[in-house]
Amino acid sequence: MKDINTIIFDLGGVLIDWNPEYVFLKAFEGDRKKMQWFFSNICTMQWNENQDAGYPLAKATSELVSQFPEYQTYIEMYYGQWERMLGGKITGTVAILEKLIATKDYKIVALTNWSSETFPIAQKHFEFLDWFDGIVVSGDEKTRKPFKRIYDICLERYNITPENAIFIDDNLRNIVAANSFGINGVHFTTPENLIEDLKPFNIHL
Repeated sequence: MKDINTIIFDLGGVLIDWNPEYVFLKAFEGDRKKMQWFFSNICTMQWNENQDAGYPLAKATSELVSQFPEYQTYIEMYYGQWERMLGGKITGTVAILEKLIATKDYKIVALTNWSSETFPIAQKHFEFLDWFDGIVVSGDEKTRKPFKRIYDICLERYNITPENAIFIDDNLRNIVAANSFGINGVHFTTPENLIEDLKPFNIHL
């Protein structure tokens, strides 16, 4: 294994707690079954990822309302109350990020699936987003993980050699993709596990 000189972080689910349940569990009066049905059939993860890849929020919302007019109120809530889906920073991982930066041994970048329209809201909330050497936002690039193009954009823009880089993401699909492109993927579960998962790369925190 070559020496690691770059660490690439996903943001949502790794450093930032984002969850639409914070809005919709209350909207569905605590009925988790109804909420899950709504996420599985109306405002699906696939639909949201389309906006992460640059599709306009207003257009996506109006098109979905046209398909499911009886759910208009809930559909409009998704991006209308998006800021309330931000639950705060994941403290343990932010502490890891801070320690890694303090070593000055690594280039630290972020690669995130995030709408370009909502990312500025996150930037207002989380000062640690200013700590990175660079951030690739899928909505700006009009593509997203796990597609090869966005990994290539990140590698080329920040002059990263894949085998010298670690990529940390909570979505296993994105880790499998990173590994297939020669990047060392680390599947994030908890900050505590991340500390252990970095040790084989000779990173001790």
